[in-house]
Amino acid sequence: MQRRTFAALIAAVGPLVASGAALADNWPSKPLKLIVPYAAGGPTDAIARMIGTKMAASLGQAVVVDNRAGAGGTIGVDATAKSPADGYHFALVAPGPLAGMPNLTKVPYALDQLEFLTLAARIPSVIVVNRKSGITSLEQLIAKAKAAPDTLNYSSAGAGTTPHIGFELFKRETGTAIMHVPYKGAAPAISAVLSGEVQMTMVDLLPVLPFAANGDLLVLAVAGKTRAPQLPDVPTTLERGLPNVQMETTYGLLAPKGIPAAVQTKLRDAALAAINAPEMKAQFLKQGAIAATSTSAEYRSLMQAESDKWRGVIASAKIKLD
Repeated sequence: MQRRTFAALIAAVGPLVASGAALADNWPSKPLKLIVPYAAGGPTDAIARMIGTKMAASLGQAVVVDNRAGAGGTIGVDATAKSPADGYHFALVAPGPLAGMPNLTKVPYALDQLEFLTLAARIPSVIVVNRKSGITSLEQLIAKAKAAPDTLNYSSAGAGTTPHIGFELFKRETGTAIMHVPYKGAAPAISAVLSGEVQMTMVDLLPVLPFAANGDLLVLAVAGKTRAPQLPDVPTTLERGLPNVQMETTYGLLAPKGIPAAVQTKLRDAALAAINAPEMKAQFLKQGAIAATSTSAEYRSLMQAESDKWRGVIASAKIKLD
């Protein structure tokens, strides 16, 4: 009876394995869709288009970027989770809709509906001030904030965003009281520092680079363990005695759960080859990013750790969506 049951199981599974192998043999036979949960023109969109162009060249099929912006990235991630699990739909995602938004509100998807393919890039967060602010070091910023609580302001891209979480983490670790001024996106948050509306922000390195180069903004520290290759003279928060102040935007590739294993392997291999190409790494550096790949398990584990960190900051700072 056990032999008959095993034979029946093989008979049932066999066609599925065969069909998956056949699908992999023919994949890709049409253009792929790369979902970006943010508006065109931003850093996620730029990185996605670079990866998509490289993958298209190796796969022989177009990779079409589909911008699904809104609700802190959750609209695009939801669209990814609910896309056909055929290897033709995948997404490039920042941590917000994976580690942040689920701790702030009810999202229409669960992380177990997604395949974590690989990390793609890292962009370190940096603490910056207006060059005319008179603040020239992280130590001076902390001392000034402690001497006059709630008189300094920092901008963010909005409540619950990476800059908001990052700076609240900085405040918690330094025991400072600095007022939060939310804006609708990273660009207006940086513009507020440039105009002097606020004194500082913590933001991705990418949009800061041109203003650091022309002297309008002063980068006080990289919020992490390692210096940014684009700004090798700027110290890290670890070097400045703040080992727990670490914040970066980690971009990764996701796909709907249930892609046939052979197809998933081909999709992931194509992505890894694109990300690890020397010319791609050079392009990333120009964008303020650092190429980074991982196993599926490593990517999932990183997002879980980020979720735990964000949950703690959200609770201690009593962060709520606007």
